[in-house]
Amino acid sequence: MSFSTILVANRGEIAWRVMRTAKAMGYRTVAVYSDADRDAPHVSFADQAVRIGPPPVGESYLDIGRILEAARASGADAVHPGYGFLSENEAFARACEAAGLVFIGPPPAAIAAMGNKAAAKRRMIEAGVPCVPGYQGAAQDDATLEREAQRIGLPVMVKAAAGGGGRGMRLVEQAADLAEAIRTARSEAESAFGSGELILEKAVVDARHVEIQVFADAHGNVIHLGERDCSLQRRHQKVVEEAPSPAVDAGLRGRMGAAAVAAARAIGYRGAGTVEFLLGGDGAFYFLEMNTRLQVEHPVTEMITGQDLVAWQLGVAAGGKLPLAQDEVTFAGHAIEVRLYAEDAYAGFLPQTGRVDVWRPATGPGVRIDHGMKEGLAISPFYDPMIAKVIAHGATRDQARVRLLQALRETVVLGPITNRHFLIRLLEHPEFAAGEATTAFLGQHAFPAPTVSDAHWQLAATLLWRQSADRYPAALRGWRNSNPEPTPIRLAIGSSERLLQVTGGEPVGDGVRHHVDGDDIVVDLDGFTVRFTDRTWAPPAAAAGGSDGRLRAPMDGRIVAVKVAPGDSVARGQTLVVLEAMKIQHQLKAGVDARIDSVTVSEGQQVSNRAILLTMTQDAPTS
Repeated sequence: MSFSTILVANRGEIAWRVMRTAKAMGYRTVAVYSDADRDAPHVSFADQAVRIGPPPVGESYLDIGRILEAARASGADAVHPGYGFLSENEAFARACEAAGLVFIGPPPAAIAAMGNKAAAKRRMIEAGVPCVPGYQGAAQDDATLEREAQRIGLPVMVKAAAGGGGRGMRLVEQAADLAEAIRTARSEAESAFGSGELILEKAVVDARHVEIQVFADAHGNVIHLGERDCSLQRRHQKVVEEAPSPAVDAGLRGRMGAAAVAAARAIGYRGAGTVEFLLGGDGAFYFLEMNTRLQVEHPVTEMITGQDLVAWQLGVAAGGKLPLAQDEVTFAGHAIEVRLYAEDAYAGFLPQTGRVDVWRPATGPGVRIDHGMKEGLAISPFYDPMIAKVIAHGATRDQARVRLLQALRETVVLGPITNRHFLIRLLEHPEFAAGEATTAFLGQHAFPAPTVSDAHWQLAATLLWRQSADRYPAALRGWRNSNPEPTPIRLAIGSSERLLQVTGGEPVGDGVRHHVDGDDIVVDLDGFTVRFTDRTWAPPAAAAGGSDGRLRAPMDGRIVAVKVAPGDSVARGQTLVVLEAMKIQHQLKAGVDARIDSVTVSEGQQVSNRAILLTMTQDAPTS
């Protein structure tokens, strides 16, 4: 099973991270890339890079034939799948083996055993692993699923049987929402995973999401490397991960670890895997799923164990034994990771796209930042919008938390809106600081958008004035014999617009992070990044009240459904259009009661950011 050249069938930070360890161990590395990633750091870091197609994942990173051809052309004799994409695809693992390539992952049969949540749950029940009550049957018609949901009792989780990562997943608390949840979960699952099969699970309220890192070799050795707590999630996707869990003591760790090891043994596992559980407040835990790959959050385990999990993967794939026995695994300190995303956390975590103009990751004691970013690189609508993983380790949990807060404050990222400010607020929250946050945390606590003050507007206008002399010629700037005549600058944030007067003498403070991008200036306001658009030379906004009667696409994407037609009357909050972007379906809703005037898109159509989808006229207010 020896190999010398590893092709990493992935992109971004995980591709770069795998290559760093592989090179350090003496392996030659091969990157693959789509046209969107041509200039990405992992491409230039690799010993060789092979283009595999255009940006859409179905024509590049999910195209097994193109990946195998890249391996053949580059002389690779092993493939590391990273996470996501083809990492848990049984057909890909088998195709690698058939092509004579070492697949750095579990056996295809093990991937198959855990790849379908319904089958995996049935198997775990047989193996005696505790499972959440639910439905994982073959009958998939809507009537059966609705009936089973009522039998289980609300609230329930509707989940894609073939996938994960929060896609094809809906929490249903009211019976009236069940039919729509089944429809959208199935549609999203079919798009993301090629299968619309669903399972139902009783929602365990106020639980923790705790997962166990397992490792197995081909010599019968299976161990665990402790747990990670991933309870803070948005859209059922993890936001903060830490190890160890504040809720797990040595006894519970032993019981959960034993259950995870039993799950791995039951399917003949090999390599790195993660067994995910829901942990109730009473200490009872229930199997959720097994991820048959390296996890995004593996760095926190590495930091408390002192082990390189990618090095373990490569050693096991080469036929070696695990480096440690269970009783040799030790833990030191605490580590916390956050996922820095290009998304608007104050607008429903809406993904963002665009060029990253300024990128300066922090450094410091105990700080690690895994990323695949550089200045000038674009966040593409075709892939997950994660920019980086920011991780900190400390002797205690609070030291790790404080170090992570400092790293986030010192990290500079300007371009698309990010969740950096939101992450800082999460880490500062007393409930998280006390180690008491559960999966219900984000639903229980409001994090309203910070207010952009008058001083912030003035600051943005002043910074723009100072850096853009060519925008405001003498005729606009104007000077008198005594004092400078104010320059009028009109700025906008979305549909909110203000006219500012700038003399150039206004204070701006030291070290204000900002960047001029065309007609926009992006300003970091105490960690909260705001994009102001210069509308000085544009006509005033078309309408007051924050709406010009046009529904626009919030990002590049594909129209999944159009729910209205011209002439329809709609109520505030009613879904008008369903847009799929970054493998998530987003319901675009009416902001006011209105009448639909025109619809300019159709189902299946690709649209660009800010494209007009429909127009409408607001209903006249009633007395």
